[in-house]
Amino acid sequence: MIAPVVPLISLLIKGFIIGVVVSAPMGPVGILCVQRTLNKGRWYGFVTGLGASISDIAYALLTGYGMSFIFDFVNTNFLLLQLIGSVLLLAFGVYTFRTNPTKSMRPTSNNKGTYFHNFLTALIVTLSNPLIIFLFIGFFARFAFVLPEIPAGEQMLGYMGILAGALTWWFGITFCVNKLRKGFSVQSIRTINRVIGIVVIVVAVFGVYFTLTGTSVLYQH
Repeated sequence: MIAPVVPLISLLIKGFIIGVVVSAPMGPVGILCVQRTLNKGRWYGFVTGLGASISDIAYALLTGYGMSFIFDFVNTNFLLLQLIGSVLLLAFGVYTFRTNPTKSMRPTSNNKGTYFHNFLTALIVTLSNPLIIFLFIGFFARFAFVLPEIPAGEQMLGYMGILAGALTWWFGITFCVNKLRKGFSVQSIRTINRVIGIVVIVVAVFGVYFTLTGTSVLYQH
């Protein structure tokens, strides 16, 4: 009875990691979340992140169930897809490291608006960027997140992990920004982005190495 629990925990952890890393880069919504936390309060920033998280999970489901229609191709080209996934993550890491997120900063309104309004605007902004699908493809391939032998119910656990990871990130970043608001600066935002970029680059490089050396078992379900 214990053995089946192990892959479930593994899938949940993979989903959690994907959720955190997809949410972490300081793009337009990340900057918006920080600005709203500083100018309106922590919970306005959090509902902004919540809107982004709902959009992300929608794209994750679209990616996962889209890949489910090509299971035969996935099985036949599993290692190739893992390699491509690692390369996509490497490109994403380099892009994140080099990007100056402060260029996305915009003047904020003195009107706080409702929580729902802040949630909805973040949802729409995130939905307007379908390129995130390619990021999910990279992660799903790298972590063997979508496989034919994984029942639908277990896959949903993985998607819940993604949502949990995303919400954990937004809860954590708004908490830190709120606590450190006096010492939080534009340079702090750039530093966060560079650290995230380095982490993704390291994961991607190891992913390429494991795939090419045949030791990608570390990422298996």
